[in-house]
Order: sequence, then structure tokens, then C-alpha cells
Amino acid sequence: MSTGVAVALALALASTTLTSIAYLRQHEAAAALPVLSLRRPLHAARLLLTDRSWLLGFAMETGGFALYAAALALAPLALVQSIAAGGIGVLAYLSAHLAGRRLRRHEIGGVVVSVLGLVALAVSLVGGERDGRGSTLPIVVWLAATAAVALVVLGVGRRVGGMAVAQGAAGGLFFAIGDISTKVATQGGPRIAFVVAVVVGYALGTWLLQLGYQLGGALTVAGVATLFTNALPIVAGTIVLDEPVPSGGLGWVRLFAFAAVVAGAILLTRPADGADPQSTART
Repeated sequence: MSTGVAVALALALASTTLTSIAYLRQHEAAAALPVLSLRRPLHAARLLLTDRSWLLGFAMETGGFALYAAALALAPLALVQSIAAGGIGVLAYLSAHLAGRRLRRHEIGGVVVSVLGLVALAVSLVGGERDGRGSTLPIVVWLAATAAVALVVLGVGRRVGGMAVAQGAAGGLFFAIGDISTKVATQGGPRIAFVVAVVVGYALGTWLLQLGYQLGGALTVAGVATLFTNALPIVAGTIVLDEPVPSGGLGWVRLFAFAAVVAGAILLTRPADGADPQSTART
């Protein structure tokens, strides 16, 4: 493993830890605020930006993003994102600790699977870490399709009454747009224009998470968001950025690592038996 990649993975680990703490702080602050509405975005923004506790959480999230962007400048998107995916274990532990409860069996399983995935990822790194660029048009199409899916998720959530999960999922999809665009923008040249997609993706993702925080628990909303935020860039790194997967046995180890961190996220965000049903949307 090159020194640059090693530094990038350390930055990614620090980023996901700081971001997980930020999510919990934002959840606590947003849940205590008056109703935030999709129909009144300026009013919602004013409530959030005048709350000191939420602003501190947002500052921590911004710091996590800065570390993440630095990691992306040094290593392929899929590798950095796999480390970030392990942060859901941090989120699970902290949310349980703050709630004064023990992790449930499926949550412990999620942490274990995520850790196994990270170990497998470390093993696969001996197979090379060449970066990829991909073509601009497929990247744009991928981002547009992701935004369209996010809107569909919100529509479905409104009809079935599961808006907390829907807003978390849609927020994660927009965060994925921001993550992929960040990687592309760090490649410089004309691709610096993807900074626009970075800003839009993270702004909409953050906004939707705050709405979801008022309807569901931190692990449910932020956990679902983290699942999509990590899974999509991992896939996008291979499909549209042409980041190679090692050949032979190391390639299978890398694929197992990607699958494990996503499976761990799914286990960690599965509602416990007897959990309160999600509230309907506040409009």
C-alpha cells in the first residue's frame, strides 16, 4: 500500500467518526425544534441556523467532509467509501450509549460484519490502488438518475407513511451525489464544475436528514442515509469512474469487503421488533 493511500484511509476513518458524532448531535437538536416542513424551506433553514447546538453538529459534519475530500484527493473513491461505511458501527455504538441501552443482537452482528469487511478491504489493498477517471457523460447521467430515484423515494414514503426512512434514504442518495461529485471535482481541470453538484447534493441531503430526525431515531434515519451514501459511490467508483478491481483471489476479497460493509449497514438499520412505527410526513 502506498503512503498516499494509507494517509487517505486514515483520513477517511477520522472523517466517518466525526461525521457520525455530528449526525447524533444534529438529531438531538432537530428533534427538539418546532416542526420543519418541506413546504417552508426558508423557515426550516432559519430554525436550524439559529440553533447553536445544531450549528455545532453542522460544523463537525463540515469538518468531517473536509477530511473526506482530502482522502479522495489521495485514493480511489471506492476504497475511501468502504472505510467510511464502517462508520455506521460508530454511529450504532454512540446512539446506543447515549440512549443508555445495549446494542441489540442484529446491531452487534452489523458491527461485526462491517469490521470483517474492513479487514478484507485491507487485505485486498495489496492488489494495487490505481485511481480512475471515467467519462463525464456517464457520470452526469449517474448523478441525474440518483436524484430522480431520491424524488421517487420521497413520493413513495409520503404515500405509505414511512417518511422518516424515506427522508433518510433520499438524504443519503443526495449525499452520494455530493460524494461522487467531490471525487470528480478533485480531479481538477473542467471537472471543477462538479463543485455545483457537491453543494446541491450536500445541501439537500442535510436538509432531508433534519426533517427525518424529527420523525425517527438517529440510527434509523442516519443509518439508512449512511447505507445509500456509501453503497452508491462504491458501485459508482467501479462502473462510471473505471476504478479497477484487483484480479484473481484479491478481486474476490475486495468484492467481499464491499458487500460486507453494505450488509453490515443493512443489519444496523433494521428496526427492532416492537419498535414504534414511523410517523407520517409533516407538511
